[in-house]
Amino acid sequence: MIDSHCHLDFDAYDNDRDRVVSDARAAGIDTIINIGVDIAASRRSIELAEKYDMVYATVGIHPHDAKTAENEAIDTLRDLAKHPKVVAIGEIGLDYYRNLSPHDVQQKAFHQQLELACDMNLPVVIHTRESFDDSLSIIRKYASRLPGGVFHCFPGSVDDAEKVFDIGFMISVGGVITFPKARMAEVAAEVPLDRLLLETDAPYLTPVPHRGKTNYPAYVSLVYKKVAELRDMPLAEIEKTVDRSCRKLFGLVETFGG
Repeated sequence: MIDSHCHLDFDAYDNDRDRVVSDARAAGIDTIINIGVDIAASRRSIELAEKYDMVYATVGIHPHDAKTAENEAIDTLRDLAKHPKVVAIGEIGLDYYRNLSPHDVQQKAFHQQLELACDMNLPVVIHTRESFDDSLSIIRKYASRLPGGVFHCFPGSVDDAEKVFDIGFMISVGGVITFPKARMAEVAAEVPLDRLLLETDAPYLTPVPHRGKTNYPAYVSLVYKKVAELRDMPLAEIEKTVDRSCRKLFGLVETFGG
């Protein structure tokens, strides 16, 4: 199993990070993708990837911090992205819900980082909240030059997901699918399984039965189990298909068998 999106570098884990990684391994998690949200977090993500064999890093500037994405910051991301354990540019995108950066500033930073991903031949990890149409419109301009990408914690409908698949991207879902009457669960049940990744977004969005407490990468096992339940499929088949897709997207293996 793979946690395709978490924030292990956040201070929620400062006192027990080694245990958190150990617990994830004990729960059957073999790979963790740690997501950068600004320059400092991107550096920390790489440090974690260097420390733990099972951890890989992404580097990027979240739309909340888009106002910090000056040319110097983009140049820094370019240097960080050369690290051999950096597997994507992200998390990048648009967030019109909290509006912590003006829309035009968010869009500029998004364009800059998509261009960077094209230059570095890396996939992208997309954050979109109350901004799906604008996000998709911008990404369409770059999709043919990118080796893929994923809309994390996918907020849309099945029809929206089809629009994502049409440009060659994937979606991911997390603990929200364990919440009562979650639309995300409906999407997870219906979309093609080979277009779906699974995540925790830890320390946020903790799945049932731990909802309301800190989330951990180990809990992605609960997301896998819920997808198996929703689709009435064996857990082993969910794991095989989802993990294969994740490894292919992030370039973690070069050949596939079986």
